[in-house]
Amino acid sequence: FFFFFHKVFFAGRLDTMAAILNEEQQQRLTDEKVKLRIANERYLRSHPEIKLLAAEFTKAVLLHRPADLNAFAADFFTDPTLKDRIVALLK
Repeated sequence: FFFFFHKVFFAGRLDTMAAILNEEQQQRLTDEKVKLRIANERYLRSHPEIKLLAAEFTKAVLLHRPADLNAFAADFFTDPTLKDRIVALLK
């Protein structure tokens, strides 16, 4: 079930697949979704730098409007000064 859940969840077809599950499977799927959301929320709350990273990246994209977003993202997230900039923002 766990493999099935992840395969379906990450394929983005939860609603479609839910229609073919029996009641017990649907309840287990719902329970797993709730557990995943709680785990994700706990992780995000324990790592405030994630919001800063996303905000800084979005700000840089909108400022520079790169034609090649993939290359821009690679450069942005491999910048050796990124960690220090984010740490400074957290203070």
